[in-house]
Amino acid sequence: MSNADELLVDMAAMVESEQSNQMSLTVVAGGAVITGRLAPEAVWRQRVSEILRDSDRLGPFSGVFTADETRDRPGRGEPPTHLHFHVARILQGSMGIPETGGMYRVAIKDVSAWTVGDFSYSDS
Repeated sequence: MSNADELLVDMAAMVESEQSNQMSLTVVAGGAVITGRLAPEAVWRQRVSEILRDSDRLGPFSGVFTADETRDRPGRGEPPTHLHFHVARILQGSMGIPETGGMYRVAIKDVSAWTVGDFSYSDS
């Protein structure tokens, strides 16, 4: 979206203020359908850092997510610019990738459609 949807920005701001981290959301961005729960950016960064730190190959990158967390972030009172998904999946056909959920960061300006709630598939 060239102009970010105000409702989406307001929901992201509420999550950022840590009033809620249980908001389930599904978005279309760049043709991909991503579904999951939103998290405050600080929580998301910490979790990504922990995941990387536990990896033999990717451990050195963990500090990128915790060092100077205020860099390139909107200041207090400014609207959020990104959505931070956790336990999220990219929907592809009849399955979600990865099955267990992943960590995704999506620029709000790139969201072309969205709905409250997350999607899941069943075999029935």
